[in-house]
Amino acid sequence: MSIDPINTIPIQQFIQQVKSADSTNQKEIRLTIVDAKNLAFTLGIVMSRLQGDLEKLVKENAGAGVDDLIKVEIGSTSSNW
Repeated sequence: MSIDPINTIPIQQFIQQVKSADSTNQKEIRLTIVDAKNLAFTLGIVMSRLQGDLEKLVKENAGAGVDDLIKVEIGSTSSNW
């Protein structure tokens, strides 16, 4: 199953705009409605993909590790302390 890459350019542009405004001590930034919609849609897609990935991960790992035993040894059996 191939997952299409997400176009994150609107997010990158917004981050760059914030960085630029911060470095020049601007009090606000402005977005056109087109840029705001693109940013909102991109964030929605990113969040949906993350939610789907999380659900898939939980489903694939449900019950996994229940019978697993993990043994941790620290240091050696003889100590010079």
